[in-house]
Amino acid sequence: MSDSHQGPGQGPGPGPGPDPDRAPGLEPGGGVPPGETPPGEGGLSGAGPRETHNPTRGWAKGPLVLIALVVLLFAVGFLAYAVYV
Repeated sequence: MSDSHQGPGQGPGPGPGPDPDRAPGLEPGGGVPPGETPPGEGGLSGAGPRETHNPTRGWAKGPLVLIALVVLLFAVGFLAYAVYV
């Protein structure tokens, strides 16, 4: 009679992985020697096109005037509603 229970690492799924004591490139204690890892990234300083237009001042006058007009219209509308009711 066969036992239907399968222990860890047995059966249809993948095993638990390689034995850490026999894995290549590992030093005792689990460290990795220099040269076994890829070099770090050089950064993103050269990525993308160079920006030639960088506005140094805040908002332009046009958007600020437009926002002020919208706020003024709402204020006048609420004031007219309050007087009417």
